Amino acid sequence: MASAADKDPFYLRYSTGHQGMHGHEFLEFEYSQGRLRYANNSNYRNDSLIRKEMFVGPLVVEEFKRIIRDSEVTKEDDSAWPKKNIVGKQELEVRIDNEHISFETAKIGSLADVQDSQDPDGLRVFYYLVQDLKCFIFSLISLHFKIKPSEFLSH
Repeated sequence: MASAADKDPFYLRYSTGHQGMHGHEFLEFEYSQGRLRYANNSNYRNDSLIRKEMFVGPLVVEEFKRIIRDSEVTKEDDSAWPKKNIVGKQELEVRIDNEHISFETAKIGSLADVQDSQDPDGLRVFYYLVQDLKCFIFSLISLHFKIKPSEFLSH
């Protein structure tokens, strides 16, 4: 018998990374059908790849959806956002309700980068949504795996 998570088309994926002097460094997370996957590869000071996977309940999924809906990110358009470059890129893909978005932009170092862009309002929505999602996921990981936050805050 299929669970509610199996039938729900909700999907979330975020990744950010770059190719640097320490190799391919990235942070990514993905939620699909009840499963949340997280990976962080910093290679800084010989850090190793961190991978975590967990199954989350319906309340956690509803909180993901609330965060995304409240941000209104599905109303945005990434065509005027900074393009990926040597500094790196970020990608966000969301399937929620009857909408499917897929954004790609350069890594954002600070709110100054957002203000200086061609679409500061839209990029600000993206920036704050990513911050909220990261905080939520880092909290889930630290609760579930009892990991010190410093182990996954390198990005």
